[in-house]
Amino acid sequence: MKTTTTALRDLAPGIAGMALVGSSVTVSRSLVDAPLFAVQAVRYAAAALLLLALARAARVPVLRPRGREWLWLAGIAATGLVLFNVAVVRGVAHAEPAVIAVAVASVPILLGLIGPFLEGRRPSRQVMLAAPVVVAGAVLVEGTGRTDAAGVGWAVLALGCEAAFTLLAVPVLRRHGAWGVSVHAVWLGALMLAVLTVVFERPAELGSLDGTQWAAAGYLAVMVTAVAFLLWYRTVAKVGSGRAGLLTGIAPLAAAAAGVLTGGGVPGPAVWLGLAVVIAGLALGLRPGRASAVAAPQPTPAPAPRTDRRAAASS
Repeated sequence: MKTTTTALRDLAPGIAGMALVGSSVTVSRSLVDAPLFAVQAVRYAAAALLLLALARAARVPVLRPRGREWLWLAGIAATGLVLFNVAVVRGVAHAEPAVIAVAVASVPILLGLIGPFLEGRRPSRQVMLAAPVVVAGAVLVEGTGRTDAAGVGWAVLALGCEAAFTLLAVPVLRRHGAWGVSVHAVWLGALMLAVLTVVFERPAELGSLDGTQWAAAGYLAVMVTAVAFLLWYRTVAKVGSGRAGLLTGIAPLAAAAAGVLTGGGVPGPAVWLGLAVVIAGLALGLRPGRASAVAAPQPTPAPAPRTDRRAAASS
């Protein structure tokens, strides 16, 4: 009973984070005609400031990256934030949105296979059996669509970027924790997008956004970036990237629910079947047992100043 309670407590942040990510699909529709890089730069800059303010209020230390940590964090920003958005936007120009969504929904398989190796463990058989079930359910929810060769390429790129968002964080979560990884990835992403805005767009175009679009950008900055990132990385640090990856199946379910709440109509039989399949996959992969007996590496607290001075003296 204690194991079950602990598992649910550790998984809850990731579940909430993926629900927020799923809700972003409906919100983002109002930004289709907005300048891509400029809006995303504002979104991530605002999220970075909010995260820093919250960290200070919560008295959570945000450590300065060192050495190769800069590469891991920059990789998260470049792939999981910047390139992912480009792949989605460019991809829907060659394929129906469902094609991109189905590709991204396949991420549990990659996380379940690659993530444990980065954490120094073997892939969990339980997770690897459950991942295809979750993916199949997500495909039923999202449906399929038409595409061309370029659309397939963008979809594969979006899948890789979505996986990189979690996998590249594994080596730095131990020292920086969810707060540090979120803060550094977000401000680095904002900086990269600002550069792209200057090169490919005109920052003045932001003046053409209406109130609805600014509200959508604000929601993405606060809930889908600052809050969802913290929740997601907290779960990855607690249960490991493989088990956490199964929770990505919740995003399409949340997107479907958001569509209903905003007047999109009642889902068809395929969506309801997909909902049942995703739940079955989650129950299979997340139930307490031998697969969850090996805990993921926990973030270690920052060393005390005295220890730092000794280490510096000895080096």
